[in-house]
Amino acid sequence: MMIFKHFWTKRTLVGLGLGQFLSLLITSTGFSSSELAKIGINAPTSQSFLNYVLLAVVYGGVMLYRRQALKANWYYYVVLGLVDVEANYLVVKAYQYTPITSVMLLDCWSIPSVMLLTYIFLKTKYRFRKVAGVIVCVAGLVMVVFSDVHAGDRSGGSNPRKGDLLVIAGATLYAISNVSEEFLVKNADRVELMSFLGLFGAIISAIQISIVERNELKSIHWTSGAAFPFFGFSLAMFLFYSFVPVLLKMTGSTMLNLSLLTSDMWAVVIRIFAYHEKVDWMYFLAFFAVMVGLIIYSGGDKDDDQSRDEVAERSKHFDEEAGSNNINRASMAGSSKMGNDLTTSFGGREIIENKGIGKHVQGEKS
Repeated sequence: MMIFKHFWTKRTLVGLGLGQFLSLLITSTGFSSSELAKIGINAPTSQSFLNYVLLAVVYGGVMLYRRQALKANWYYYVVLGLVDVEANYLVVKAYQYTPITSVMLLDCWSIPSVMLLTYIFLKTKYRFRKVAGVIVCVAGLVMVVFSDVHAGDRSGGSNPRKGDLLVIAGATLYAISNVSEEFLVKNADRVELMSFLGLFGAIISAIQISIVERNELKSIHWTSGAAFPFFGFSLAMFLFYSFVPVLLKMTGSTMLNLSLLTSDMWAVVIRIFAYHEKVDWMYFLAFFAVMVGLIIYSGGDKDDDQSRDEVAERSKHFDEEAGSNNINRASMAGSSKMGNDLTTSFGGREIIENKGIGKHVQGEKS
């Protein structure tokens, strides 16, 4: 009983539930894209463009209402917007060259990439339990690939090598985007992150559309069958982007990528009940394996609270870089600094200067 109490914390339950909600949103975007592809619409950047516009309008309006100073330099968001737009484009583009099973398997590259990046840049430490959870999740997804091969659902693809390289590049960019968002949401502000990601994502997407997809948009005949999945995709992506920072701040980018592995399994459920299709039994075993891996990874998050507190403590340095001139100096009077430590006393307190490096001198009342 004590073991279950240790695993089933409030953070674990909320993280698992929110992760599966995001996974369902990704599943809905996949089905929206497939419906658009059936009627001959192939404009992935245009679909994402509406999502970025919604983010910029909604969260940008909230940010203007707050009238708060930026907590991060604007050029961070330019780079993040570019990485995010190109990650979406590359992975969707890969489906034209390589079979879906290869995309599913190679997309897992984002998980070890995220773990490596968070270890290097965010100083995240992964215990054996975390690594074991990742292994179980990836093993579950590999079962899905073997299920497709077993069922004869694998097609050759026009250029598998090119497609595989696109997936690997896109998955790497996804990892960079997720880790960057995790850093910004923990050290800056969620509303600021979403508003600037939407703004610069929309600008970059508009430029790319004018170059790559201009002719495609002109050839689209807008009917209800085309408009509904097109705008439905944008709405699902808007909700996905809105809740991703919440999960990133709560459990980190690795948990996000692991949760999204179940999107393929939720697609199977929709195929069974909505389209009445038959699927291989290994899908259900894979779904169970991924869920067990998620529980192992996210269980007992109380052990990681201390490391999250350390990440929050480092946010002070990021805030100082973005705009330390806007911070009230009185609130900084009690903080200790390396180098010259100065303790100023007002109304009867002595001023004591210590020029020693790394020493803390406490003022005595006169």
